[in-house]
Amino acid sequence: MSSTIGFLVITPPRLRRACGTAFSSLLLVALTLGLVASAGSSADARVGSTARTTRHVIDNGPWPPFTASFDAVWKAYQESTGTQRALLAKIALRPRVQWFTATTQNGNAAATIRERIGQFQQGDPNAYAQFAIFGLYPNGEGRRSDPISAAQQARYRTWINQIAQGIGTSKVILVLEPDLAVAWGGWRPGVRFALAAYAAKVLGALPNTTVYLDGSDADWLKPAKAVLMLRRSGIAHVDGIALGATHYWSTSANIRYGVNLIHRLAAVGIANKTLVIDTADNARPFTTGEFKRRFPYGAIGNANLCTTMTETHCVTLGIPPTTDVASPRWGLSATDRALAAQYVDAYLWFGRPWLFKQASPFMLSRALAVARTTPYPMG
Repeated sequence: MSSTIGFLVITPPRLRRACGTAFSSLLLVALTLGLVASAGSSADARVGSTARTTRHVIDNGPWPPFTASFDAVWKAYQESTGTQRALLAKIALRPRVQWFTATTQNGNAAATIRERIGQFQQGDPNAYAQFAIFGLYPNGEGRRSDPISAAQQARYRTWINQIAQGIGTSKVILVLEPDLAVAWGGWRPGVRFALAAYAAKVLGALPNTTVYLDGSDADWLKPAKAVLMLRRSGIAHVDGIALGATHYWSTSANIRYGVNLIHRLAAVGIANKTLVIDTADNARPFTTGEFKRRFPYGAIGNANLCTTMTETHCVTLGIPPTTDVASPRWGLSATDRALAAQYVDAYLWFGRPWLFKQASPFMLSRALAVARTTPYPMG
């Protein structure tokens, strides 16, 4: 069974678990990567003891695109014609994750997110809304070294409560605190991790919301440090891990990295976690290190765009959002397809290469470039 939304086909995700020859591939990769980690400290073990034994599952409800009139991508698509419209359709008609940021930390948060859910669902309660909750940097990531006052911390917790109230029983896929790893380089990382853990506990308890906590990217944190971050930030309370939010490394690398994290968590009692991977911008993957070597003064948020269909190490649209994660269409190896079938719930678009520095504002030139050069079918 599958559901069709616009040009997008979504298939049910967790109706599959690798077995037979696929299991053999998984075992081989597990042995090769050394996935089982040590139990860690007794304090960490106490964190693991609170792990949920059940998890939410993304069912086969439709994934509609976000068609609010204020959305810059949708507006540009609606106002365009001809070739430009066809290119923008590759983005506008995909189910893009909408970011809910610190600018909404006010008394209207519940009503605002409720309204945005309605703009996704368009009257269909079985449809999924998709959000990224990004509120740990009230003054922006660039000022991550600024102390977070007690009042700001209280405001964050109140905001999370309001978001939970606004979501209620609605069907939501939620990426919690993309770029969480930035906290390691800021003021008292533990404060931000504790706030994220509060959000994980509150939002993870919602009945129809599937929550994935940011776990960085395969080219970012070492696995041990990522696991420490995840545990301190409430991974025990949510369904899984989100990878690749603002980097451009490959889907294959993130599958293997994510499986490593899952096994390390399971080794300390935090089991049943799965993955979502951002594929909005990584069709021609490269690491942050590779980018910095090529462009020592460049802004990684505005990394170089692909200019041809064959150029490599550049930004263009990756695998379209889907739960059909093991399809041969995506060009993954047989081993990676087996791992994806077992551990990956979905490929999502929570990266935003069509925005300036992946933040704001919308840049038509970037949108057209990534749409023009993608090697993946978007029809």
